[in-house]
Amino acid sequence: MSTIKSRLRREKIAKILMQLAGIGITGSLFLIIGIILFKGLPYLTWDMISQTPQGGFYIGKEGGILNAILGSFYLAGLSTILACLIGLPIAIYLNAYVDQTSTLARVSKLLFDILFGIPSIVYGAIAFSIMITLGIRASLLGGVITITLLTIPIVVRTLDELLKTIPLDLKNTTTSLGATRWQTAQILLKYIKPGLFTALLLAFGRAIGDVAGVLLTTGFSDNLPLYLDEPAATLPLAIFFQLSSPIPEVQGRAYASALILTFIILIIVICTHILASRQKKHRL
Repeated sequence: MSTIKSRLRREKIAKILMQLAGIGITGSLFLIIGIILFKGLPYLTWDMISQTPQGGFYIGKEGGILNAILGSFYLAGLSTILACLIGLPIAIYLNAYVDQTSTLARVSKLLFDILFGIPSIVYGAIAFSIMITLGIRASLLGGVITITLLTIPIVVRTLDELLKTIPLDLKNTTTSLGATRWQTAQILLKYIKPGLFTALLLAFGRAIGDVAGVLLTTGFSDNLPLYLDEPAATLPLAIFFQLSSPIPEVQGRAYASALILTFIILIIVICTHILASRQKKHRL
């Protein structure tokens, strides 16, 4: 009897701790959003979204952050596309061509797990070295190189986990019917198609919010990003530079910029959940 009471007591304690953890995390999220809304919403105007910085923008004068918004989308979009073009064949090769029990498969996945956890500033330093070697200055291209290196492990590991959810019977059936490995890979891609877009959105969300990686490689410009060899502004860098200003109005614009970035990330998260739910229904 005492053993049962002890188990029930431990269960209640564990339940309370989990509830407190959930409340703490949820409360932190609402606190962050609340601070951004409170400090940034009064400074969020249409001119700020639709205009580029004018003379004296960073000392409180007129202008906007259109250059940073477009720069972020260009940077994240190009990097995500390149990461997909590189990461998708790798994930397919590791799951359709390589024996899952082989040393190559285990070591490759371990290496991508390590690359997944490396801080973005390290990727920035590596990309900076590559840029110096190739004679590339700080530009949109430099940022694309950095973020592509950063997001390839995300794409590979996400697709790898999706490919693991495919029933083994499906793979065996295609093989028994005489399908080649490439034909099998095409069937696997059709099966994980909704999850593929989830991987792309995760990579895009990671790319658009990074600041440490692009600090060394992208540069900063008040002009709209038109060419790959020109410096480009991004929303995280715009937030960083504005928040560093001692002028209250400029700091308020930094929170407004953070609000725009948060809204973009929120849309990405919602789309990711919708696509993930479709993947589950498709699997059933």
